[in-house]
Amino acid sequence: MGVPCRNLCLTSAVLLACVMAGCGPSISVRPSLPPSESDLALLKSTALCEQKSEFLNTHRSKSLSPIQWGSGQELMIPGAQSASRGEESYFFDENDVLVGALFTFPEGLNLDPYPVLRRTLSRLKPALEFYLNVSQLETAPNMEASTIFETGDEKSTTQYLVAGSHTDPILLQASFSIDPYVRLFSPYRREFLDRLRRPKSGKPGQNIESQGREDTEPFVSRQQFARGQAAQLAYCGEKNYDIAADAYQKAIASGFTSKAWLAEAHHKLGVSWAAKGQFDKAKTEILQSLDIRPNIPEVLNNLGTVHRDLGETDEAVGIFERAVTLRPNYAVARYNLAGMLEEANPKRAVAEYETFLALVEGVLEEEARAAHAEARVKALKR
Repeated sequence: MGVPCRNLCLTSAVLLACVMAGCGPSISVRPSLPPSESDLALLKSTALCEQKSEFLNTHRSKSLSPIQWGSGQELMIPGAQSASRGEESYFFDENDVLVGALFTFPEGLNLDPYPVLRRTLSRLKPALEFYLNVSQLETAPNMEASTIFETGDEKSTTQYLVAGSHTDPILLQASFSIDPYVRLFSPYRREFLDRLRRPKSGKPGQNIESQGREDTEPFVSRQQFARGQAAQLAYCGEKNYDIAADAYQKAIASGFTSKAWLAEAHHKLGVSWAAKGQFDKAKTEILQSLDIRPNIPEVLNNLGTVHRDLGETDEAVGIFERAVTLRPNYAVARYNLAGMLEEANPKRAVAEYETFLALVEGVLEEEARAAHAEARVKALKR
């Protein structure tokens, strides 16, 4: 087992705030979670993070069709045998952990019998709206307006693909995933839309080339990055830095083409090595991240903590100073800088601690560090 990562690991709040389009790949954030109540029980026979062996034991009577899913596996239950009466797919990572599920209703599921879910959908803002031709949808044989709604809780996301009007919604797909995998379970992915456009017989639905999201990065790289995030941030049980390091290395080896993705994979691999106490390896990876994308404050902060743990005091101070210069309101970097300055420059350490305290006032996640900072200010002023 690795050693605790102390201040080096980014908090989940920081990671959540770092959206992919901005400061590199991370997890999408829902600042205020929308309602997620439903009376349509889809995951009632299993749960996210379940082991495949448990899943197979529960579904021994079903005809399960195994399908390769990148480095993992998809197990599909046909609609005729499923409890939901839809096509059910369950997705397991290479550690046999259930990370996502997809329910597909090619003929549409009328939501009239589900008032709770209808009320939930009516309160959600559309995440995406588009037109879709579903070949088997008996009630709407032509192009139909479709909407994707997103909801969820602190660690998982539910996405609904609904056709028709707000007053008469028809469910086409529902997906569930732990948050690191959310982009891989969007119903707007082309391979998922094709499951709706696939006919039982006759003419297929209209295939619009521009419709449906496809990966611009290698799928396995995206999948392994998500596996690393899930292990590093304890989405399924405790943090596991062995799995995280393995996943990030495989993500890098699979060949990211985006500099942002590649840099962040090296960064997160460095964080994993540091958590395992392998600080020289951590420094190598984080420096490689900064070579690809320089001047990222979070990455600099984590490099500073590695220098600190290696006993490289001057280097650590210099790196923390770069981080707070780039982002003056970066509270954690100021806290780390203050700690490094206590012996050499106690007056400035007090100033940095006091700045940190002003920045985190009222922030519950920083209560422990704030208490320590207040104690150090008192001690240094004596």
